[in-house]
Amino acid sequence: MKRLLAGFALSFVAGFASANNPAPHTTEQWQQTVDNARGQTVYFNAWGGSQEINDYLRWADRQLQSQYGVSLKHVKVADIAETAQRLLAEKAAGKDQNGSVDLVWINGENFRSMKENNLLYGPFTQTLPNWSLVDKSLPVNEDFTEPTNGLEAPWGVGQLVFIHDTLTLNNPPQNFAELLSLAKAYPDKVSYPQPPEFHGSSFLKAALLELTTDKTALYQPLDPKTEHAKFERVTAPLWQYLDQLHPVAWQQGKQFPSGSSEMIQLLDDRQLLLAITFNPNAANAAIANGNLAKSAQTYAFQQGALSNIHFLAIPWNASAKEGAQVAINFLMSPQAQQRKADAEIWGDPSVLKPDALATSNSQGFTLFKSIPEPHPSWLTALEIEWQKRYGS
Repeated sequence: MKRLLAGFALSFVAGFASANNPAPHTTEQWQQTVDNARGQTVYFNAWGGSQEINDYLRWADRQLQSQYGVSLKHVKVADIAETAQRLLAEKAAGKDQNGSVDLVWINGENFRSMKENNLLYGPFTQTLPNWSLVDKSLPVNEDFTEPTNGLEAPWGVGQLVFIHDTLTLNNPPQNFAELLSLAKAYPDKVSYPQPPEFHGSSFLKAALLELTTDKTALYQPLDPKTEHAKFERVTAPLWQYLDQLHPVAWQQGKQFPSGSSEMIQLLDDRQLLLAITFNPNAANAAIANGNLAKSAQTYAFQQGALSNIHFLAIPWNASAKEGAQVAINFLMSPQAQQRKADAEIWGDPSVLKPDALATSNSQGFTLFKSIPEPHPSWLTALEIEWQKRYGS
């Protein structure tokens, strides 16, 4: 009996593992996916706030059409949470087929929300041929502490860093306390994007990680309905900090940049001393595209850079599931990752093993010391509290 139970347990574990870690496709199975994808149009919901990224996706569309007969249509969104809400509405309406979205660019809270509401197709990542080339030393199986379970494929590496012009600020602040001192010494020259824009929200998280006395709490789930006292205790140093920063910030903290692109423009116009970006190669890319002076430089605070992987996922009701898988596999290919890492194209660090790429001197691999993202439940609570205190 014990042997039978043990056998049942092993079978159950094996079955569970199989469901979450599907066996890689055979060459014949993947060819069938490629054949079925031909002629499909993949509607890709992705942030549209960067000209460089938009240009890159137009290149990817041309490559996919040429190599696989698949069209990639970039549906530009300001916040992927809009897409998550639309998919939730389709779920509620019982639209389980022929959905409006085939591919989404997500991570963090949006992934957790879609996963919890069963809005994602998969697991599928290990069936992609290029999955074998992914650098598994990166946190590609976890998204803001949430297991990915093969429901999203890694696309690139993000790090929250700062850009300064060495000619106008040759000794930039190394932590948030020094940033506040700089803002007081040079009023109207420091700012950050307005949350919930993700650069702004990430600024809040990075500041809180340095300022709070209970960093461990940030990596545990937070129930804002029952743990308000805990939230107030952990986040109090952040609000005290912002109360001091805003009166001396750009526009006296009554107005904020719309995002990283505007901050880089304001830095180039010398209205700001620092810009914030989630791309450690953003300064190189901006210089290459003529948007910043050659004296601009990216750096991270002493505590390190808030870091995460950004992912690609397929909604459960996608019309072009095969086309989406082919598109993701291409975007994970050495050809596409090499081009994406080029600072003159985008400068987004690759998720592939260095030896998987065509050249070993690819730009985009100089990563800073990383700080893992807090549990996503903290993000929503932070954004709501920020709006309550400082939103118009």
